[in-house]
Amino acid sequence: MLWRWKCSSIVYCYSTTLQSRTDLSLGCVPGPAGPQILRFTEKHEWIRVDGGVGTIGISNFAQEALGDVVYCGLPEVGAKLEQMEEFGALESVKAASELYAPVTGEVTEVNQELGDKPSLVNKSCYKDGWLIKMTISNPAEVDALMDERAYEKFVKSAEAE
Repeated sequence: MLWRWKCSSIVYCYSTTLQSRTDLSLGCVPGPAGPQILRFTEKHEWIRVDGGVGTIGISNFAQEALGDVVYCGLPEVGAKLEQMEEFGALESVKAASELYAPVTGEVTEVNQELGDKPSLVNKSCYKDGWLIKMTISNPAEVDALMDERAYEKFVKSAEAE
C-alpha cells in the first residue's frame, strides 16, 4: 500500500513531464519473430507472451514513479500464482511496491541478474529488467488486460486525479 500512496503523489509531480511524453508504455517490443505486444495491469505490471510463456515486468511509468530500484524480492521457480496475486516486491530509495501476477500460471524463470543489478528495472524495464517468466494457464486473462493505448489513457487519467 505504501507505494500506491506514494505513487499518487509522484504522479502529481510528474504530471508536467508526462503530459508531453508518448513513451509511457512502449507496448510493442521487437522480438526474434517480429514485434511482440505488451499487455498491462492497473497496477502497472506488463506481460509479453511468447509460445505460452509470459515475461512479466513493470511499466516505464511505474519504474519512474518508484525511482532507483535497490532490491527485487521475487518468487522461486515453480511457484504457482493466481491472477493478481502478490508475488514479490520492489524497493527503491523512495518507496516499496508490491508486484502482482497479471495472469494465472507457474513461475518458470526468475531474472537472476536483478539480484546483483536491480537497477536494470530502471534502465531497461521492457527488456533486460524483466522480473519473471511464467506459464499461462488461461490465455483469456491476457486478452482481458489493457493494450498500450488503453494503458496510456489509464495513466493519463490517474495523473489527472
